Amino acid sequence: MAAGLKIRKGDTVIVTTGKDKGKKGEVLRALPRKGLVVVQGVNVVKRHQRPAAGNPGGIQEKELPIHVSNLALVDPKSGEPTRVGWKFLDDGRKVRFARKSGEVVDT
Repeated sequence: MAAGLKIRKGDTVIVTTGKDKGKKGEVLRALPRKGLVVVQGVNVVKRHQRPAAGNPGGIQEKELPIHVSNLALVDPKSGEPTRVGWKFLDDGRKVRFARKSGEVVDT
């Protein structure tokens, strides 16, 4: 499906559509082949867990993946949603940057 994602693990994103619209969170895991990411505190569901060794069981909450088209990167300067672009720096490195402010996202 998606070859590469503009959103990566560790990025702070905001949800643009759906039941969690407006929520911000950090990307915990990226699934680039499916175009999905797991965001902390977003798309949380309850699952009934059977007791096992080292696990008491009961009802537990976990985050499910959300499609990247429903997310936007948070601009490091203003804290608003922004699109992601690519550019080459003077030293030849290819980095991601926030289109709204021009701030480099990669470190």
